[in-house]
Amino acid sequence: MRILPRKRNRDERSTTERNVHAISSMERDALAQRSPGARFADRIVVKAGQSWFVGFHVFCFAVWIGVNRVGPTRMRFDPFPFPMLSLVVGLEALFLVLFILISQNRSNVQAETRNHLDLQINLLAEHENTKMLQMLKALCEHHGLGISQDPEIAELAKRTEPQDVLQQLQNNLPRIP
Repeated sequence: MRILPRKRNRDERSTTERNVHAISSMERDALAQRSPGARFADRIVVKAGQSWFVGFHVFCFAVWIGVNRVGPTRMRFDPFPFPMLSLVVGLEALFLVLFILISQNRSNVQAETRNHLDLQINLLAEHENTKMLQMLKALCEHHGLGISQDPEIAELAKRTEPQDVLQQLQNNLPRIP
């Protein structure tokens, strides 16, 4: 007789499953909140970033140039140096760049939100670790263990001030000329 694994309820999910679910929900919400224009721009950028897009353009340009260079005279509509082709390519490039910028700006806002979330989680983890070190140090002192006198542990058990770390970084990182 085969025993099927029972389904776990929401409270029994692993930490990894809860975290993946939370991040996935956050990403789905961010995608759902895009404006129609941003959705359209993202769709264009995704399509333009595929290899078939390059092949399609190579084919279209080759046909255009071929028809206008070696095709029958009655079919030629854009004589060399192909001003109409230049206009079409320029307009396409302009709009493609604008769509890329729209998509990139949205991605940057989303990345900035993730960076703020990451910073908050890191600050919380730093605070939790400091408290745990303080508790461990107190336990070691209570039991008379010599490690409680380690100056490195005393330093690590102090609260880390983000402003102090930022100031040290600003003072020590090389400046871009």
